[in-house]
Amino acid sequence: MTMLKRISLFIFLIFHSIFLHASIVVLNGLTHTYQVENGKVYKGKIAIENTDNHPQSVKLFLQDFAYLANGTITYTSLHTNSRTNGDWIKLNTNLVTLGAKEKTEVYYEISIPDQHRDAGSYWSVIIVEPVENIKPNDDKAGVNITSIIRYAVQIITDYEAEKAKPDLKFESVKVEKEDGKQTVKIAIANMGNLYCKPTAAIEIYNRKTGAKVDSYSSLTMGLLPNTSKTFYIDISKIPSGQYNAAIIATDEEENAFAINVELEVKND
Repeated sequence: MTMLKRISLFIFLIFHSIFLHASIVVLNGLTHTYQVENGKVYKGKIAIENTDNHPQSVKLFLQDFAYLANGTITYTSLHTNSRTNGDWIKLNTNLVTLGAKEKTEVYYEISIPDQHRDAGSYWSVIIVEPVENIKPNDDKAGVNITSIIRYAVQIITDYEAEKAKPDLKFESVKVEKEDGKQTVKIAIANMGNLYCKPTAAIEIYNRKTGAKVDSYSSLTMGLLPNTSKTFYIDISKIPSGQYNAAIIATDEEENAFAINVELEVKND
């Protein structure tokens, strides 16, 4: 799996399952963000399409979730996360049935409490899960296993965002082979209280002369408070050797966090 495919899998198909047939598609993105105020109500929707030639029922429900740089993703009941907004969200339905090739929209409302405590980001996910019709098969012995593709739509509400900020910390920096290419793997945690979308960049310098060799950047990824992700940077064009490097994580508001490291590159 290439680096791009690895990240795309995390972004677009958050649940881990065996891909057999995904007839249900979420059309309007898997991250919905809102700048919110006390006592206000915000409306949103999830657009769903059934790409199959047969009818398909879909259930929707709320969960808390979190993720770590080691690849762990957890989905739990509401209130597991101290910064959940699950109680603020109300779906207009928990079950829809789409005909062949049909599209529909499920609406939700976010009601912000009149009184609120801490500034920052609050979130939960709306799970969009096809309902499989189980049909017994008397012709074959054993157990039939059907895999289901489920989508997790993040609902992120930023409350008094001007009083909050991300605080990015570098958990680890490793140079390892990824699909045969030397790759810098940078684990970054958001220890702040505001959702952000950082990009990791690396500037590489010759350790003996101090001359700059090259610079590279990762893909941009969203990072919720108290979570972490691994950012991947391909450095397979760098000749083998000993280098100094500056790693900078910059979010969309141009907040920058940096660390200096020593790198040993083996591209032979």
